[in-house]
Amino acid sequence: MTTKNLNGFRIEGAVALVTGANRGLGRHFARQLLNRGAARVYATARRPETIDLPGVVPLRLDVTDEAQVLAAAAAATDVTLLVNNAGVSHSTYFLTTDPAAIRAEMETNFWGTLAAVRAFAPALAANGGGAILNVLSAQSWHAYPGTNGYHATKAAQWALTNGVRLELPGTLVTALHLGAVDTDFSAGYDGPKGDPAEAVRAGLDGIEAGAAEVLADEWSKHVKRSLAEDPTRLYDEIRAGMV
Repeated sequence: MTTKNLNGFRIEGAVALVTGANRGLGRHFARQLLNRGAARVYATARRPETIDLPGVVPLRLDVTDEAQVLAAAAAATDVTLLVNNAGVSHSTYFLTTDPAAIRAEMETNFWGTLAAVRAFAPALAANGGGAILNVLSAQSWHAYPGTNGYHATKAAQWALTNGVRLELPGTLVTALHLGAVDTDFSAGYDGPKGDPAEAVRAGLDGIEAGAAEVLADEWSKHVKRSLAEDPTRLYDEIRAGMV
């Protein structure tokens, strides 16, 4: 399911930068971008030596480190597609978890995304506008015990994505929402998990179609529809799934 915005973005020949590209969804993004004919893919990670995908250009990038963000932007001035994939979840509860852990989630998921957008926006504009794909979550729209801090960060990141879309009218800004997928990130989750390659494929198809928002799976579609209903129903479903 997609919501159309601008004209589609052509991946073939594009220059992409993917944050958190050493594993999980980020590695899938980098591989699929190469397979779709991207001219160059900058694969970033806090430890670039862990990036083992042939054909990419490794870059050091911790999105919570302003100096590293600016250095990456200076090194990759040819970028036409920014994929904000880096994210963390520290299994947080609002009432009992050390607030520092929740702040750390916000530093990466919200502030890190904003830092990357601000740093690369000039290059995108100089290179014709380009596109930004922000990897969000079905948890942009619902809480879940043990990931409530993550939920707050993804809700904030959704708001950030919508705001940036208005502030960068010449750039396609796309939100990718997905439920749990089978990567290291969700290793502690015992529920059903989707195929990460399929979620990435949906996101890249979405930007090529000019989508403002992509719902990669049935759970994301269900949760988005539920926003127009009494939230009691959704949270009864969530509680039932926890038993």
